[in-house]
Amino acid sequence: MPLSLRLSIADTLTLGNATCGFMAVYFTTTGILIPHLSGDDSGMARNSAATAVILMLCAAVFDLFDGLVARKLRSSPMGAELDNLSDLISFGLAPAYFVLVYGMVARDAHERVAAVGAIVVLLAVVLRLARFSCVTVKDGTFQGMPSPFGALTVVSIVLLELPFEATLLAILGTAWLMVSRVEYPKPRGRLAVAMLSWIVLSMGLLAAWAFDAPGGQLLLQTGCALQLVMGAVIPLFATARRVNTFRDNRRESREARAAQIP
Repeated sequence: MPLSLRLSIADTLTLGNATCGFMAVYFTTTGILIPHLSGDDSGMARNSAATAVILMLCAAVFDLFDGLVARKLRSSPMGAELDNLSDLISFGLAPAYFVLVYGMVARDAHERVAAVGAIVVLLAVVLRLARFSCVTVKDGTFQGMPSPFGALTVVSIVLLELPFEATLLAILGTAWLMVSRVEYPKPRGRLAVAMLSWIVLSMGLLAAWAFDAPGGQLLLQTGCALQLVMGAVIPLFATARRVNTFRDNRRESREARAAQIP
């Protein structure tokens, strides 16, 4: 296979990621924001919200597979830059804009405060992607919540329709996790399969909710709640592991010093 064709496969998947992110912004605007501003209550918002989130999920699938393809077939010199720029659109701009529009259309939301939350999400992704480009971490882990996981957590918080204050605090907490030093495992092997299965399940829940299927609202809330639980549990496990490692190292050091004493 020619080298140029190998490179174009991974790059095309990355560009698919960017396209999904842009279309998520498009559906959020035309299906949620514009009908709200024009006073159109045709029920279009639910379908458009589901479509926007499904597109972000598709962007996560593209992001997952472009890395796998790049590792198998080698990446182009501009592959890393394309990946960062696409991630900024799909997992920075799209969820931040989703939060911004939520602040404009939700009844109990405060538009300007929601705008601040959206800016925080966007800047967290920008800082995370910049750090990812210049900081080396140990193999098999990410430092901070990965931006696709963070974006899906942010939109899950919005879709749960919690009180505005709780929604904003949860969004800010997610943004902090993205720029934190908490270690997250990279999706490889079985973890990649589990992540892909979870994305497909989330798409099904969103579709059921969008078309007002029986129990669709409950299924959506359950899926969003599970996303939040995963976002909270992984840092707790990572912190507990670091604490246990620190304790084990201190105990070994003490035992080594005690063994040296005559």
